[in-house]
Amino acid sequence: MPASKTPDSAGLQNSLDRFIDNDRGNKLPNGEQIFNHPLIGFASAEDPIFGEFRNEAVIGPLFRPPCSWFSEAVTVISYFLPFSEYIRRSNYDNLQTSQEWLHGRFLGEKFNQAVSRFLVSELENSGGKAVVPALEPEYCADYQAFSSNWSERHIAYAAGLGSFGLSRGLITEKGLAGRFGSIITDLRFKASPRKAGNPFQNCPFFADKSCGVCIDRCPSGAIQAHGKDKSACNRYTRIEDHLREMRLRYGYEHSVCGKCQVNVPCEDCIPG
Repeated sequence: MPASKTPDSAGLQNSLDRFIDNDRGNKLPNGEQIFNHPLIGFASAEDPIFGEFRNEAVIGPLFRPPCSWFSEAVTVISYFLPFSEYIRRSNYDNLQTSQEWLHGRFLGEKFNQAVSRFLVSELENSGGKAVVPALEPEYCADYQAFSSNWSERHIAYAAGLGSFGLSRGLITEKGLAGRFGSIITDLRFKASPRKAGNPFQNCPFFADKSCGVCIDRCPSGAIQAHGKDKSACNRYTRIEDHLREMRLRYGYEHSVCGKCQVNVPCEDCIPG
């Protein structure tokens, strides 16, 4: 691939920023913006960390490394779309998830997919090829084991975007309230450094127990000092009354919560 056809990371960031600003999909029904400007990180498709993700203590053998999604894989691109302050603040109060947060989650994920397709088109315009694992027919998730064959949060960690918190969200320099996405391409970008010295470095609870606000924010009791009970979290979002309201009021088939992502020190930054 001619080097002149390989886009630089700054150019890709600028193109994505313009897309975020101008695409109508990044709006709530009332016109408020869903996402702010994103973060982008890069990892070599041959990084040994992708093999480590197959360890049972991390994701497990269900995880598929980049080359199994795309045989010509060279770089894995990860991005984080931070929710706007309007959406974040809407979900501060009450046990019930705010309407704005719900729209941000579901309409936001639709826009997230549009972001992935936009980045694929940018890479193709630069002479490359690209694959979005989360949009491939082979993508799957095991909701009994709470595992999947491609984890956006772990890909973001590999690409240097942040480290995990007690709630198991990924804490980036723009916080953890938002959505992640990723693309595998045959174009070569310089890998982003993983600034976090360990997988939990950005979370003050793991450093000195000085936080833990997400424990109190969790309405299901799923987050405790020893970690997160994913089963309890899942059961809470699948309470039939919640699901019924989602269908009747908004037409959504699933419920969400998001309380542990907002009104916490890591909502929109790395604490400390």
